[in-house]
Amino acid sequence: MMKDTETNMLREARAVLMQESAALAKLSEELPADFTRLCSRILNCNGRVILAGVGKSGHIARKISATLASTGTPSYYIHPTEASHGDMGVIVEGDICILISNSGETAELHDIIAYARRFAIPIAAISSRPESTLMQAAEFSLLLPDVPEACAIGMAPTTSTTMTLALGDALAVALMRQRNFKAEHFKVFHPGGKLGAQMTKVGDIMHNMQRFPAVAPDALMPDALLEMTSKGFGIAVVVDNDTVTGVITDGDLRRHMDQLLEKTAGEIASSDPITVKKDTFAADALRIMNSHKIGVLIVADGDGTPEGILHLHDLLRSGAA
Repeated sequence: MMKDTETNMLREARAVLMQESAALAKLSEELPADFTRLCSRILNCNGRVILAGVGKSGHIARKISATLASTGTPSYYIHPTEASHGDMGVIVEGDICILISNSGETAELHDIIAYARRFAIPIAAISSRPESTLMQAAEFSLLLPDVPEACAIGMAPTTSTTMTLALGDALAVALMRQRNFKAEHFKVFHPGGKLGAQMTKVGDIMHNMQRFPAVAPDALMPDALLEMTSKGFGIAVVVDNDTVTGVITDGDLRRHMDQLLEKTAGEIASSDPITVKKDTFAADALRIMNSHKIGVLIVADGDGTPEGILHLHDLLRSGAA
């Protein structure tokens, strides 16, 4: 009996996912005609994109607003009821309103609609009812395909909210592309947590040249070993005419144990060491370390001039690893 129950649950889950994925495919094929017009208007907007909705639509509106704000499009979510009781002043000239209601007849949105029309604030509507009050009031109509909800009784917002959320993502990403929004911009809006740490650049956490274990090519190995030990990174970097030309690691020492102390750093070092630039993201530096199975990276500019050194522990302390 338990196995039959589990089988039924899996069958229902797969059916929901297939139904919602089919709805997203339909939305992609029938992307609202006003989508590009709305994108262009937002790009030329001097204010913010204000989102509002009630219930499940409100949750989706809040998420879309957060995604827009974190990807370069100033945005703010306002609760329609709070707006009707004093917060309407948040919406100002230069803003654009995106109002979400699957039925298009959500009573709580009426005050925002009236306010926006009174002060000539553009309205974009996301709904599945083209003849609804909301859609008729909107300058930009983002009509969702007419597909059934995925819930067992066909009433709980499921497929409709999934399509709305995806449409919001599509809007945010399209705007990102047009704004040429890059990873360094993304870090500005995500300074905290794991994501912020991974967006940190090598130059922010590397050790400067005072800690750099540099040796000349003609340095004798006793001096090179002293440099390796005193700087504490387990390597020595061979620098010739202000250019990184080689690196000495524990592996190099083991390979040249025979008469090691009689040789020079240039004779022991491995050539063409792996280097990164200061503007490399910490996450990328970590991937390089992992792929090459090393714990230290030399930081150098495009000409090979050394600028610092980065240890795996630095990435751990920064939270990027």
